[in-house]
Amino acid sequence: MHLLITDTDANTDIAAIGSNLSAFNEQDVGASERRILGVLAKSDEGVLMAGLSGYTAWGWLYIQWLWVHDDLRGQHMAGRMLDAAEDEARSRGCRAAWIDTFNPVAEKAYTRQGYTVFGELPDFPLGRSRKFLQKQL
Repeated sequence: MHLLITDTDANTDIAAIGSNLSAFNEQDVGASERRILGVLAKSDEGVLMAGLSGYTAWGWLYIQWLWVHDDLRGQHMAGRMLDAAEDEARSRGCRAAWIDTFNPVAEKAYTRQGYTVFGELPDFPLGRSRKFLQKQL
């Protein structure tokens, strides 16, 4: 047995880790019923101007990425996308949602939407704190 260090996730071994862990978790706690969930805001010309990417699993919505183009900031686009994602998550049977951020402006937007901080990693990245927020749906 030996350990191999790699800096690429494009190989089959890295994919196998996810597959094996998913199989273990399914045996341990049941099927996750994981489904991708995206909310896209596009201009009339089809240009992506904002988006939310995440997934639903085990009755939770996880919001991995939320981005808003500079031209749309301050217009409640994040809140509209969160509302849409939460509505879809409810229709999928989800009972709660979570998101994390190290941006203080984003944290304020999420708390305005009813999210509350449940955890924090100080100095992640250095000089900031990564906050973990949740919301009951």
